[in-house]
Amino acid sequence: MLPYDTLLTFGAGMLFCGWMFWDLRKENKKAAARKQAALAAAASFGPPAPLLRVAAPPRPPSVSPAVVRPPRPSGGAPHLPTLPSSLHMTDVRKLSWDDLAVEELTPLIGRRLIYTDRQMLAHVYLKQGAIVPAHDHVNEQITYILSGALRFWIGEHADNPGATFTDVRAGEVLVIPSMVRHRAEALEDTLDVDIFNPPRQDWIDKSDDYLRTGVPMSNGGQG
Repeated sequence: MLPYDTLLTFGAGMLFCGWMFWDLRKENKKAAARKQAALAAAASFGPPAPLLRVAAPPRPPSVSPAVVRPPRPSGGAPHLPTLPSSLHMTDVRKLSWDDLAVEELTPLIGRRLIYTDRQMLAHVYLKQGAIVPAHDHVNEQITYILSGALRFWIGEHADNPGATFTDVRAGEVLVIPSMVRHRAEALEDTLDVDIFNPPRQDWIDKSDDYLRTGVPMSNGGQG
């Protein structure tokens, strides 16, 4: 037979489990009664209101950066944009000479132009031996030699070039007033910066035939 202490401990455990089971059933009954009371109270207020659903704001459509793809050439070399040789400036803008194409006047003379309504800035490229025929114009002119050298015949010597001349070399400036006749020859490959006031209209509209043909302009011309 089991010892008395063991029987006592076993019996106490069984009584505790029985009490717990009975207490749990009692709590379940109380919970059920509370649930029924809550449902009855809710019913007295009518049917429950429908749930409100707040729609989320529409998501903005995703925008991908536009990619401009040039048309593929059907054949041959790709087409390259043609750069202008002159720009008429009417606003504030930063420019690079490389943004302009070189206009070829003769095989030995080329130029680029930037001008406004009242003044003109020009890069003139002259290969050694290039001749700018005798001419005159109403425009005041400032010639600044960046590289190379030009020989000028001024006034009456322009149409009869001889031993009276003025050489203008890199870093030097020649000022030519309005209607003063002049002729020039490149002693070496030269980059000449010319400033005109007002702009040379014949340079803008390409009517400067004296430069393109090498024929001196008649006195009193506008070129």
